[in-house]
Amino acid sequence: MKPDVAIKQILEGTKRARKSYAFDDAHDPNLPVDLWFQESHEGPILFVVFYSQACRWSRCLGCNLPSKASSRHVDYRALMAQMDHVCRRPEVVERRLLIRKIIVSNNGSILDEATFSSTALMYLLAQVNRNFPNLSVLSIETRPEYVDLAELEFLARALAEGETPTRLEIAIGLEAFDDHVRNGLFDKGLSLETFERFVAKIAPYRYLLKCYFMQKPVPGMADLEAIADIQQAIDYLSRTAIQYDLEINVHLNPTFVAAGTLLEDAFRKGEYSPPYLCDVAEAARHARGKRVTIFLGLSDEGLAVEGGMFVRAGEKALVEQLELFNRTQNYDILDRLVSSTT
Repeated sequence: MKPDVAIKQILEGTKRARKSYAFDDAHDPNLPVDLWFQESHEGPILFVVFYSQACRWSRCLGCNLPSKASSRHVDYRALMAQMDHVCRRPEVVERRLLIRKIIVSNNGSILDEATFSSTALMYLLAQVNRNFPNLSVLSIETRPEYVDLAELEFLARALAEGETPTRLEIAIGLEAFDDHVRNGLFDKGLSLETFERFVAKIAPYRYLLKCYFMQKPVPGMADLEAIADIQQAIDYLSRTAIQYDLEINVHLNPTFVAAGTLLEDAFRKGEYSPPYLCDVAEAARHARGKRVTIFLGLSDEGLAVEGGMFVRAGEKALVEQLELFNRTQNYDILDRLVSSTT
């Protein structure tokens, strides 16, 4: 694809969603956007966001992740330099033998060859095998339309050449279970039929699956409706895991108010408020005994407007308990949190 075609798609999506943010074209292309560590039941996780051309969809109602990306093409040399930088970071070097999982993102789709170079992706695999000998999972964020089975087979074979067996996880943003909310309001452009075809494609290869959801992602959604939507998603994915014998993780993000989006407009007008953490606990505890695991995303990555974060004053202890749940998958923690706030 020619670079100007990708730029046109990005700008058209941004205009359609009436977003007012700017792209970060001044960012040093040799440096990633960010990296941080997470703790989960899988062990220490390194989350890396690479700086590349923005998501070509760029329509999702409350998403301003493209504001951390470039409107222009970022070539493979710069992406490779970013990977070298990650591997040299002191905090990464210090923990490289402990890291069990790496999640790679570009705030879009790592498997979209138009915005993330295939050469850079191959280099990423080499760096992973070389620098993280005890890695068990490499997770790649993408929209399902960019998933190519031949490419996934190559990625899985390359990962198998590392010092320890490393599995491939594909991370997909579903955002909401209800079709009208997901596509009619949020404009995700992803039907459950498309998702199910994708699942059927990857199931024979035993790849892991991560599904991102946002609790209360659109204006006009009541708190109880938002809880019910996540609970329905958990039931659906648990059935999917049983049907295809897949390991599925639900990555549940409480929605924050992202700057430069229609969600910010609704928030300014008093027509939207972020979900309460106690409601997030209520939604997540529905997964007890189901065939899915849960990870609660508790960061806004510095993208929320003032007052638009889901963590409210005095909730530090609550956040710590939710982080403890992430590390242990102990549903008693969620039960106690819900009981203490009702």
